[in-house]
Amino acid sequence: MTDSPRGAIVSVYATFADESEANRIARAVVEERLAACANILGPCRSIYRWQGQIEEAGEVVAVLKTRAEVADALIARIAALHSYDVPAIVAWPVTGALDRYAAWVCNESGDATR
Repeated sequence: MTDSPRGAIVSVYATFADESEANRIARAVVEERLAACANILGPCRSIYRWQGQIEEAGEVVAVLKTRAEVADALIARIAALHSYDVPAIVAWPVTGALDRYAAWVCNESGDATR
């Protein structure tokens, strides 16, 4: 269990307004090779502070997998397609992964000629 020989991978966590938005954006970024995979985890309840008020809303969580060097582009693309003014999109480093899995993520995300 190590980093892939082709580079580090990250998981990108994002929340969406609903399942339709999560599906639309996940499909777009996988088709664009910004992510190798997106797991749409389903509904969650979020409680947050927004514009001085405590808000509560249903959201859908997704975790996307990509190469570390592609993460900024993936985050920017999700934000551009997202309905929120300030979407929650964060990258988490993956400190260990099955070598074959890490290699697959690296091969399927980013430049198709890699």
